[in-house]
Amino acid sequence: MKKKKPPIDIINAVLEDCIMAFPVSSFIIGLYKHYLKWGSMSKKQLQGLYEKASQIEGMPPGKLAAIEAIIKKMPTKDRSPLPKPAPLYQKDKDTGHLLDAILAAYPNHKRALFLKSKYENNELLSPTEIDDLKRIKQLLDKK
Repeated sequence: MKKKKPPIDIINAVLEDCIMAFPVSSFIIGLYKHYLKWGSMSKKQLQGLYEKASQIEGMPPGKLAAIEAIIKKMPTKDRSPLPKPAPLYQKDKDTGHLLDAILAAYPNHKRALFLKSKYENNELLSPTEIDDLKRIKQLLDKK
């Protein structure tokens, strides 16, 4: 039986070369510990490793090309831009016209004044309150 050769771990080899070149770099040491623990790296971590490794003189170009190929194979996570903020509450113009019509006829109508203050403070009017306004408007139209 033939023994299988262990696969070549380019990332580990480049990390070890970087540790030899930058022995006090906390970034490289952190990447090395992470790689030993998890066995993989994110795309941004690999890009950082590639940048550090490309600064080393005498680094074989094949190792850099392998790291670059691994980076290009990894998916890029693009986030869509945040939507523009919209106002939480938009005033209903029909309700505003109803309130104005009622208060034009009866300026001291307590229920209409209360609903007008709610309307101007951008508070939501419940469907029953809107029905009250419509009912009051119908009563005004009959007179």
